[in-house]
Amino acid sequence: MIPERKFCAVVVAGGKGTRADSELPKQFHSIAGKPMLMHTLTAFHEHDYRTRIVLVLPEEYRSFWEELCSRHQFVIPHAVVNGGNTRFHSVRNGLREVSEEETVAIHDGARPFVTGRLIERCFNMAFERGIGVIPVVDEVNSVRVLTETGNKLFDRSRLKIVQTPQAFPANVLKRAYETEYNTAFTDDASVAEHYGLPIQLIEGEETNIKITTPLDLMVAEQYLVSLSKR
Repeated sequence: MIPERKFCAVVVAGGKGTRADSELPKQFHSIAGKPMLMHTLTAFHEHDYRTRIVLVLPEEYRSFWEELCSRHQFVIPHAVVNGGNTRFHSVRNGLREVSEEETVAIHDGARPFVTGRLIERCFNMAFERGIGVIPVVDEVNSVRVLTETGNKLFDRSRLKIVQTPQAFPANVLKRAYETEYNTAFTDDASVAEHYGLPIQLIEGEETNIKITTPLDLMVAEQYLVSLSKR
């Protein structure tokens, strides 16, 4: 019997970072009149309305999020859980709401322009092959590596920039996140790889940017304007 496809997206927005030069965490910043997080959740819902969505937020901002949803009449179904001290702990909290039968994608709340095509490819490959799947793009800048005596040029063709969503069989990722936290865990793939799950790289999208700085917000605004004119 072919197993049923059950997909769940854990959208991680548990951070309180303010590199966008504001007291308000970046995930709540408005892009084209709507909070960034709403764009992100909408991308997963519009890809497939059956995908369960789990949103991880700082506990002290949960009521603020409820107010935003009411103000913007945002009714896409989603569960909300509290974030942790680190991204690792936030993802672990989100995974508690995910069933073992599902294929789960972990996605940065600050990547609102992920497309349905990329979501589909990540989910399908993780489901069909039972592996971890992460989208990457090429490094286009020249890079140098620090050495004991200074620095040296590094071949950028050997580097890939990692994006999200990162998709996995939920039963495996949940077990992987039972390990102790390690500062080497920079993303979900690093946790899964530590547990022993193979990781497959797939082509990401240049437009799947992570919004972190005021410049990123300006670029995001202009990008949405350009889309509306097509």
